[in-house]
Amino acid sequence: TALPISSALHLMKPGFDVVKRWVNEAQQALSSDNTMVQYHALGVLYHIKKRDRLAISKLVDKYSRSGLRSPYAYCMLIRIAAKVLEEEEQGSDSSLYDFLETCLRHKSEMVIYEAARALVNLKNISARDLAPAISVLQLFLSSPKPTLRFAAVRTLNKVAMSHPLSVTTCNLDLEGLISDVNRSIATLAITTLLKTGSEGSVDRLMKQISSFMSEISDEFKIVVVDAIKSLCLKYPRKHNVMMSYLATMLRDEGGYDYKKAIADTLITIIEEHADAKELGLSHLCEFIEDCEHTVLAKRILHLLGKEGPRTPQPSKYIRFIYNRVILEKPSVRAAAVSALARFGAASEQLTASVIVLLSRCLVDEDDEVRDRATFYKTVLEQKQKTLTSQFVLNSLNVSVVGLERALHQYVQEPSDTPFDLKTVPLATTLPSGGVGDATRGGTEAGAATGAGKAAPVAASRQDVYAEQLGLIPEFAHLGPLFKSSPKPVELTESETEYVVQCVKHTFMRHVVFQFDCTNTLNDQLLENVWVQLETADGFDVESTVQCPALKFNQAGTTYTCVKLPEDDPTQVAGTFTCTLKFKVKDCDPNTGEPEADEGYDDEYVLEDVDVVVADHVQRVVKSNFASSWEELGDEHELNDTFALPSMKTLADAVKQISQFMGMQPCERSDRVPDSKLSHTLLLAGVYRGGHDVLVRASLVADEGVKMKLAVRSSDPVVSQVIASAVG
Repeated sequence: TALPISSALHLMKPGFDVVKRWVNEAQQALSSDNTMVQYHALGVLYHIKKRDRLAISKLVDKYSRSGLRSPYAYCMLIRIAAKVLEEEEQGSDSSLYDFLETCLRHKSEMVIYEAARALVNLKNISARDLAPAISVLQLFLSSPKPTLRFAAVRTLNKVAMSHPLSVTTCNLDLEGLISDVNRSIATLAITTLLKTGSEGSVDRLMKQISSFMSEISDEFKIVVVDAIKSLCLKYPRKHNVMMSYLATMLRDEGGYDYKKAIADTLITIIEEHADAKELGLSHLCEFIEDCEHTVLAKRILHLLGKEGPRTPQPSKYIRFIYNRVILEKPSVRAAAVSALARFGAASEQLTASVIVLLSRCLVDEDDEVRDRATFYKTVLEQKQKTLTSQFVLNSLNVSVVGLERALHQYVQEPSDTPFDLKTVPLATTLPSGGVGDATRGGTEAGAATGAGKAAPVAASRQDVYAEQLGLIPEFAHLGPLFKSSPKPVELTESETEYVVQCVKHTFMRHVVFQFDCTNTLNDQLLENVWVQLETADGFDVESTVQCPALKFNQAGTTYTCVKLPEDDPTQVAGTFTCTLKFKVKDCDPNTGEPEADEGYDDEYVLEDVDVVVADHVQRVVKSNFASSWEELGDEHELNDTFALPSMKTLADAVKQISQFMGMQPCERSDRVPDSKLSHTLLLAGVYRGGHDVLVRASLVADEGVKMKLAVRSSDPVVSQVIASAVG
């Protein structure tokens, strides 16, 4: 019976030490004739040995050679083998790959499919190594069993995302499944063909999809929408056909997730293809006329406010937006008011009309709508480009948690000095690239989310660091935290006896190095742990906070505070040599207690740490780069020309320049169209001290990349520092 061995699996968590003694019994059970006993026995052996990579490799090697009677056990063995193969990263040269390929010829259909699925899910597998698995799945497409057909077409659908050419051999079989009585199979077949088919087959496939869209569930409708999205990116000239079809789908019945998927696809097409913007916005305008989903309506209104003013005829969208002010819920009305204000700020011809519309909103019954209308009307009536750029067209990029903390501190400690927004940390959670992303700070967040009950704002990684550093007395005089490095820098290998990572925290005139240390030796206790820095010229170590004790496998933190050079404000970069210093006490590996009261001093050399220009710049989003560029003016503009022979492509140059400067690409300028020989990169950021800085880089592909750089800032020193990041 399989009952005792299956009970061992349930006992694994609460009583692992007991179950691991049953290794011999589990191995004996593996030779049982009962398929379920063999299956459960293999599961028990795996869970007992899974922490020992060598033991797992031997287990797989043994039973892949000797074979198993149970198809269920074979499936589990295939999954274990695939996991080991991924960890070893040996690819098709491994004996485990040969085992998986051998399983494709097993007599059990279950085992064959499991082996095929394991092969196609392997990372970095080549098209040639995929061929045997694709051939097996192609045979399953013509199986009389619906479950096999469904499994095969679903797996091929996933493979088509990464290896579309490998799946083209199955196109004839997939076309035969379009008329399958099982609509789930038919849907997956068509969406797979959309990913692998030619440009000429698009129209025919779209007609076939429309014939049964009403018969399938929202889950499979979303699969169709995702396939259409991929097809639009693959064949840009077909976006008119796709957008018309998506607009029809928007008008059909469906749930929120389905409508959201369609809206996301339309927004992606608008982002990727400039000539599709007007058509896409028109479809979305029609959708919000009868949209029952408040979140989608607010997101589309935010999109219209951002993209509409940049179209040749922006006035045609105002009617759709103002209709929302009249007919919708308070949160949607508030978002519509913000969208209207953007049109008035971006176009002088529309300013007067927008002010009239905002005046009508002053008597709205909702406080948020009235407040927004009053605020935007007042700003627009001033007719000052600086005001409209700062408060309407661009967002207030501050951390909400940091703003709350700074205001609370200001109220607790009354001062005659007005509250300064430059003391508030900037927002570090940036949009992922979606036009309608509602995670932005300030005005832009308001436009996207509208009124209503606000969701609690989660503290960002930098907010957590700021709170931790604020509790250390040695750093109380440093002021507000400006920036923390987004990723820790590894100063040792992960397998060494001491593992150290470094996080850089930038303040107004200091940089604090946070060293997170782990002791991997169970026979040592480290005390008075700190890191000695050999500083670059001009930098001075001001203070060090030691870690009192570092026990085995427990993390500890030590800090070193370095003062930035005062004589030369342009000197912001340098390399620091690091040495970990500590007192060692030998201890009992079992108890962790030191064997003697006295220890001995020791040290461990770490990798160097670099402070670069990007550590002094915080990324910010400028929704309207042109207005921000004019707002800064050319008083402190710096121009220079660079030859960048090491950068082979424009896309490579865009990526590296953004990283060197630590600034945020604006208006999707980080995307370089294929086969383009010139490109303009727009970057925005805030330099340490609250100085806005913008960069316009004109790039030309010519024996590498040549760049004409223009930097504008509110401070001439900042312009020099940013330009030096590339030079």
